[in-house]
Amino acid sequence: MFILALSSPEATLETAGGKGANLARLARAGFPVPAGFIVSTDAYREFVRSNRWLGTIQSVVEGLAAEDAGALEKASAQIRAAFSVGKMPEGIDSAIRAAYARFAERPVAVRSSATAEDLPDLSFAGQQDTYLNVIGLDQVLAAVIHCWSSLWTARAIGYRIRNGIPHHEAALAVVVQEMVQSEVSGVLFTANPLTGLRSESVIDATFGLGEALVAGQVEPDHYVIDTLSNSIISKSLGAKKIATRSKAGGGVEVIAENAEARQALSDEDIRHVAWTGHQIQKAYGFPQDIEWALAGGTLYILQSRPITSLYPLPEESFDPLQVWFSFGAAQGIMEPLTPLGLDTIRSLAAGAGRAFGVQLKPDEAKFFVPAGERIWVRISDLIRHPIGHRILKRLIGFIEPSVAQILGPLMAEPRLGAGQGRLRWSTLRSVAYFFVPVFVRLTRNMLRPENARAEFDAKIEAYLASAQIPPAPDRFGRLANLVSFMRSRVAHVIAALFPHFIPVFGPSVGALNLLYETAGDQGQLVLEVTRGLPNNVTTEMDLALWRTAVEIRADSESAREFASADAPTLAHRYLNGTLPLAAQTALAGFMEKYGMRGLGEVDFGRPRWREDPTPIMHTLQSYLSIDAASAPDVLFARGEKAAQDAVERLAANARRQPAGWLREKLVRGAARRVRLLMGARESPKFFAIRTMGIARKALLEVGEEFAGAGTIDRPEDLVFLKLAELEALSRNEPREWKALIAERRAVYEREGRRRQVPRVLVSDGRAFYEGLGSDDGDDVITGSPVSPGVAEGTVHVIFDPRQSRLAPGEILVCPGTDPAWTPLFMAAAGLVTEVGGMMTHGSVVAREYGIPAVVGVHQATTRLKDGQRVRIDGTAGKIVVLD
Repeated sequence: MFILALSSPEATLETAGGKGANLARLARAGFPVPAGFIVSTDAYREFVRSNRWLGTIQSVVEGLAAEDAGALEKASAQIRAAFSVGKMPEGIDSAIRAAYARFAERPVAVRSSATAEDLPDLSFAGQQDTYLNVIGLDQVLAAVIHCWSSLWTARAIGYRIRNGIPHHEAALAVVVQEMVQSEVSGVLFTANPLTGLRSESVIDATFGLGEALVAGQVEPDHYVIDTLSNSIISKSLGAKKIATRSKAGGGVEVIAENAEARQALSDEDIRHVAWTGHQIQKAYGFPQDIEWALAGGTLYILQSRPITSLYPLPEESFDPLQVWFSFGAAQGIMEPLTPLGLDTIRSLAAGAGRAFGVQLKPDEAKFFVPAGERIWVRISDLIRHPIGHRILKRLIGFIEPSVAQILGPLMAEPRLGAGQGRLRWSTLRSVAYFFVPVFVRLTRNMLRPENARAEFDAKIEAYLASAQIPPAPDRFGRLANLVSFMRSRVAHVIAALFPHFIPVFGPSVGALNLLYETAGDQGQLVLEVTRGLPNNVTTEMDLALWRTAVEIRADSESAREFASADAPTLAHRYLNGTLPLAAQTALAGFMEKYGMRGLGEVDFGRPRWREDPTPIMHTLQSYLSIDAASAPDVLFARGEKAAQDAVERLAANARRQPAGWLREKLVRGAARRVRLLMGARESPKFFAIRTMGIARKALLEVGEEFAGAGTIDRPEDLVFLKLAELEALSRNEPREWKALIAERRAVYEREGRRRQVPRVLVSDGRAFYEGLGSDDGDDVITGSPVSPGVAEGTVHVIFDPRQSRLAPGEILVCPGTDPAWTPLFMAAAGLVTEVGGMMTHGSVVAREYGIPAVVGVHQATTRLKDGQRVRIDGTAGKIVVLD
């Protein structure tokens, strides 16, 4: 099938490329698309096959880097030169001749349409070539070959490499359409591409053909339209100094226009273009980027593709407005979550309702919703609540100060109705159900803090001791029991834990606030009080890893092995049990207690250290280069001493104030509660991860069985299924499991390439990305101060701790942290993250180690560069670039 009709149902992405498939869909829906036909991807493949270039192409592009512009240009020139002398196969030649005959030598537009183009996630806009006002059969045949060769422009090759698209999977169709000699042309966005606002359409318009506008050679008119009322919000007339027009003999030319005073589109036409765009958006179900042309009073649609820069919304609504903040920003994880990870988190959220006397199914937990393969927490109900919005204003700055900065103006918008909601009896009843027993425990723990932590830890251990997955005779029964365990034990972790956690952690937060209120201008000392906190599970983990390094260093054979081998080799040898005995034994002891942890561990689907210990090997190699004076246990002891000194200084300051004896007693009592209880801050996640660890180990074991039976390819494939699907698999329901998993994996990998993730979403489409200090200059960058002190060092930007070592004294700069990152803190002189707040885990651990930290810094990983020397001030929240 070398030729397809423009409205053919067979014009799919695979056969017609992105542009061709979209035009065919528009034509079938009745939108005004210029007449034409499609030279299919079969024709391209046959052209390449018959000219025997496939091997040559693969050898030329193999090993190219997206950043090597010179090499990309050289490869492109070599491939395109081969295309230019290629012979058109006879069957394709005759098929194009027959299709073009219907145009009777009228001018046509010949446009490239690649299979990796105009996709929901990748536009590839401008990567391939278009030829306008082509007249005559020979010129059409030549233009088709030129389009085919444009699949191999330097920019298209580089774009595929950057986005992980294999070259051998790419193919190109060619769309041939009647040439529209447009008087006015332009681009319509059915949502505002700058703000994401779904209620605004934006039109750029110029005279003549649209090539000058697309190429950025002309300043167009700019119109903004309210989509809901189809009324014009604003108009800005561009200079329109030039225009692209068709030439009589074929081809196009650029001529002077100088139409600054003339409006390209009348008001009536503006509304008509916007209305048509809105109909196209309804047909596609997602905001569109539309190319259009106006000729002889008729509007033509030349292309429509998704606006790929928009972040998908959990739900679109304008009244009432909904607001969500990023769960990942609070957790220090900006990557996508696996389907089973998403499902598990939503199950945890629904299970938490039990603590309030509410029974919820995971899909009923509308306050925890997925979008873009990430979790979003709906807070608009809390904002509207007469009490909730006050609590939120106080707490959100501790959790994520960047979100607090964004919410300030949002909460002032009348449409959001902050604090104007009604206090319902059902809400009071649920809150009382939870907080009455919590308040009783909290009061007791405030009076007797010494016993509180021991009782809390005992509750955790008792829960874990009873968390067992019963055996079963076959893989189906074992999977069914695993799903049951996840829906009972894993899903109810929060409900089991938080009624006991809040009474333990709450007194420490209240005590910390009391210290701030009495500290006056010595507020920085309060953060010092939180250094070297005892009974913090993450700190204990890091110190255990340090002791592992000490044991390795003490054994000469183990020390030599870690000095000579790379981290992946060490990891492989550990898993095979072939490390030197001292190292193998020390690591086995560490993994026994902490092996269920890992990067992005809140996602059930992510690998754990016991499955891939490479990051642990990286960290151990870093630890082995730390001198005795900077040893983690020395730093921790130094932190404890600094905390005691801070308590004494705060007490002395209180003693000098009126009723000093009472103030001093309050300060010392508050400091004692902070020291005794605040270390519990990391326990809930560790408890949840330990419970998940039981389930994940069982999942991979049963996954081995399903992979062995050929149902799936790999044991870890099961994380790309949801709980209900795992349940269906346990019943041996016949489905295309491999195809479903492959589709989910592709979506997950695609979302992993997303460069920016918003911190806040609004249901009208607005997305807020800015962190603190987004308006700073290049020399001084501001963020949220969360760990006091000043340090100078060399920047080391790290995106994945599994693949990086941190040299002692470097400044760690990363998107965010979870417990898998904290072993790196031992070597770091300071910490800078793009997300986080006072009470996020990285901030807590940084304070304990005495590492200056500034968090919530807007685009820190791109504004700071490897090798730069900086001074980081964790008291003032400033990063000064020194070179």
